[in-house]
Amino acid sequence: MFRFNRTYFLLAIVLFIVEVLIAIYVKDSIIRPYGGDFLVVIWLYCCVMTVLNINKTKVAIGVLLFAYLIEILQYFKYAQQLGFSNNRVVMIILGSSFEWGDMIAYTLGILLVLLAEKVLVHNLRKKAA
Repeated sequence: MFRFNRTYFLLAIVLFIVEVLIAIYVKDSIIRPYGGDFLVVIWLYCCVMTVLNINKTKVAIGVLLFAYLIEILQYFKYAQQLGFSNNRVVMIILGSSFEWGDMIAYTLGILLVLLAEKVLVHNLRKKAA
């Protein structure tokens, strides 16, 4: 069950760097809010797959449900209720407001993961045959 996967690790590092660059340098109304959310679920998926050798579909669904949970908690202002209102870094990580657009971005990110995994498996089987 536990193992280290170098490919997912490298993908996670690249995605983390892209997320940081978006957070620091992008100040628009599409890429920063939605592109970041789209990529964060892919990053979380890669982080989990770096250390676990388990069913990829279950991991993808688990990551999506986790992202949905965080977004729903934002609706209830949980970060503020926990006293993080004045901590900018925590508020960026946890988020501060609920948006349906974020839910769509998470869903699309996980759909891309599932599609990429399916294409990768198909190509590997094709090469083996």
